[in-house]
Amino acid sequence: MESIGQTSGQMAGAAGDGSHRAGFVALVGKPNAGKSTLMNALLQHRLSIVTPRPQTTRQRVLGILTKDECQVLFLDTPGLLEPGYRLQEYMLQSAVHTLNDADTAVAIVDATRFERDLDDRVLGFLEQSRGPVILAINKIDRTSRTSLLPMIERAADRFPFAEIVPVSALKGDGLQPLLSAVIRVLPAGPALYPADMLTDQPERFFVGEIIREHLFLAVREELPYASAVIVEDFTDRPNGTAFIQAGIIIERDSQKGIIIGKNGRMLKNIGSSARKAIVEFLDRPVYLDLRVKVRPSWRKKEQELRRLGYTNR
Repeated sequence: MESIGQTSGQMAGAAGDGSHRAGFVALVGKPNAGKSTLMNALLQHRLSIVTPRPQTTRQRVLGILTKDECQVLFLDTPGLLEPGYRLQEYMLQSAVHTLNDADTAVAIVDATRFERDLDDRVLGFLEQSRGPVILAINKIDRTSRTSLLPMIERAADRFPFAEIVPVSALKGDGLQPLLSAVIRVLPAGPALYPADMLTDQPERFFVGEIIREHLFLAVREELPYASAVIVEDFTDRPNGTAFIQAGIIIERDSQKGIIIGKNGRMLKNIGSSARKAIVEFLDRPVYLDLRVKVRPSWRKKEQELRRLGYTNR
């Protein structure tokens, strides 16, 4: 089984003959372009949370794909958005820092909103990449094949992409050509992580993300964006059960009532669905205790953001 946030010490292939490649690949694009779905599909493992809502991803997530000839270190990032408050500023900074630091980048655009996803602002960010940029035109299952060639031609005219690859992350179409394109532009070098390691984040991080995913799916309108999740206790009991106590953070008392719901039904439903997903992720029994806590205007306060783990460098 692949490891989450821990190493076995056994590294993957060496680069003695110079043929092995390894490097960091930033997955960037506007919110809801399909970055997280694409990384999960390439890894064949559900690592990043996915919802129909934009701005689901708030923090960089590393996904490690190890093969005999290469190690691809995918970095899922928050969307390239127009920030309206401090949390969104953090999210944008996280994406830009990742783009600047990575060896190469894959820019993902939604084929159904191609012009909007590849606007001048996004192109300006791509110009900051220190390595080659590959364009993945995603969601081709939602558009006609005849529209693809004009998109490819327009993209090639606007930016010197190393390659342009049409894909459907949801359907799995075009993934191998995209992966081959990524491997071709990676620098030569040895693996940077053990062969059995999937990510550098601990289980605790992903538990919080899973709870937040089910919160996003359960509540409506702006409430998901005013919420965060903090895992306050994560202990493995002697009987093999993971005891997890987590807080759902919101900004106002009125929001607390919505999340708890009538007779506690909403909170119970969120907890039940999240617990099932956590059991599947951890592969062991889980006891989940969820509480709702009010921290006024937490999205706008630097100290609160740091307390919740939203920090850059």
